[in-house]
Amino acid sequence: MTDPTRELENQRLEVRLLLEAIYLKSGFDFRGYAAAHIKRRLDHVRVQAGMAAFTDVIHRLIEDDDFFDTVLTALSINVTEMFRDPSFYRRIRETVIPHLKTYPFIKIWHAGCAAGQEVYSMAILLAEEGMKARTQIYATDINPPVLEAARRGIYPLEVMRQYTANYQKAGGTTSFSEYYTASEDAALLNGALKDNVLFSPHNLVTDGIFGEMNLIFCRNVLIYFGDDLQNQVIKLFLDSLCNGGFLCLGSKESLRFSEHADAFEVIDAREKIYRKKPVRARQERKEP
Repeated sequence: MTDPTRELENQRLEVRLLLEAIYLKSGFDFRGYAAAHIKRRLDHVRVQAGMAAFTDVIHRLIEDDDFFDTVLTALSINVTEMFRDPSFYRRIRETVIPHLKTYPFIKIWHAGCAAGQEVYSMAILLAEEGMKARTQIYATDINPPVLEAARRGIYPLEVMRQYTANYQKAGGTTSFSEYYTASEDAALLNGALKDNVLFSPHNLVTDGIFGEMNLIFCRNVLIYFGDDLQNQVIKLFLDSLCNGGFLCLGSKESLRFSEHADAFEVIDAREKIYRKKPVRARQERKEP
């Protein structure tokens, strides 16, 4: 008779070996991700491929590069939409943009940009605030196929109604239809939105900092990381921000329990908008 406890423990071991194989094969490191999230994604891949065990997945991803890409996509997929959480973008427009307008040139990093919806949302907001031309946007993700989709800026026409509603709730100042060209079943975003946007691969787990950023977005990514990896990535963002730079997280994420929480001031607790404190302010707080 099968021992359920032993079977579960064996599955956990197989998943750890699978993640180790991915790391050794490619350098992509998912070992610090939340275990439940990883197992759920890998279970989906295993079932879709008609495999009985994770050991079968390990053997195939080592030998089959196309299947490896399938596994990578499953682990790194990030579902989003343009102007997701409209109240967040409204607060960006009201509280962050006025500060950024005081700089002659600004740099923004969208970490874990997925298929680019958030990048283009911010590009629209910057254009409407007259700041697009003096902004450099860096859009990064771990997954090359997803990045290529972001570069294209083509989305199903059926989602445009939701994107339009989000844009209006976020305080948009014109008709959203001005930002894309519609075909029979797809919407192509205007090429001008891609000006000063650099899409490039970046692994938050293993790659280095982006220095002197004025604003970093990493929304709905940290929820998939374990505690240690979350702290590691928050430190990466801290080191990548200039003094007074802003960090924006997702609605279910927070710096509250982070080792680096004291390095930030809370700008909007509900919308998860934070600002890096100057080094002097942090030092003064530590002094008795």
